[in-house]
Amino acid sequence: MFTRSVLLMLIAGPALAAGPNLGTPVTHGDLAAWDIHILPDGTGLPKGGGTSAQGAAIYAQKCMHCHGEGAKGGTNAALVGAPPIKSIDATKTIANFWPYSTTIFDFIRRSMPWQQPRSLTDDEVYALTAYILAQNKLIGEKDVMNAQTLPKVRMPNRDGFIPRFPEQTPGVRDL
Repeated sequence: MFTRSVLLMLIAGPALAAGPNLGTPVTHGDLAAWDIHILPDGTGLPKGGGTSAQGAAIYAQKCMHCHGEGAKGGTNAALVGAPPIKSIDATKTIANFWPYSTTIFDFIRRSMPWQQPRSLTDDEVYALTAYILAQNKLIGEKDVMNAQTLPKVRMPNRDGFIPRFPEQTPGVRDL
């Protein structure tokens, strides 16, 4: 029995030490491509910009089949149109729930369209964000959203959230 164990260790040892040989090591460049988070104060927003009119065309092509005409709901959630939240069960939309306009940009950029996440350009994301904000009457139809203007949009439910770690989120107290 002892001889068999020693023999097995001698044969399998080098193979186990090398690991299962799955995947490739992650480089700093690989990680940098995914370091796309946007903070409430706009830290991390990329260059670019867009308007509601530009966003309307993109929305019609890439978003309307899920979120419905005018972003009022389809097979997926409505993005506009719900009244202020009065209970936990209320319908949550962009204007009545989301605390920061930069969160909208961050969410769209990371996860939309759902079948091709991260496929939109930064200009498309700015334009879609502008479209959604304009549909919610939070900005004007002709306002340009970019790294300077987007963080200045004050969301109606901004004070409805308490940051868990405000000291780790630059600019939250200053917004």
